[in-house]
Amino acid sequence: MNKGSDSFAYPPRGLSREEAARYIGVGTTLFDELVAEGSMPRPKRLHGRVIWDRVELDMAFSSAPQNGGSDIQRALERARSQRR
Repeated sequence: MNKGSDSFAYPPRGLSREEAARYIGVGTTLFDELVAEGSMPRPKRLHGRVIWDRVELDMAFSSAPQNGGSDIQRALERARSQRR
């Protein structure tokens, strides 16, 4: 095996703005609006690069309201209200 190769296949943890928007299923304009209103996380800055954390995007997406609700969404809402 080549020492320089990576034998693991995994998604990147850090995403560009375009990748982050595509990851949650929206265009960049709507993504920018969601970040500005606080529905999506703000990016991190690493050596001048602007990068969104995929895990933070997952958490924000899971917290987004859902039409009709699901068992998972209701469980998350119950857990949030119990912490208050």
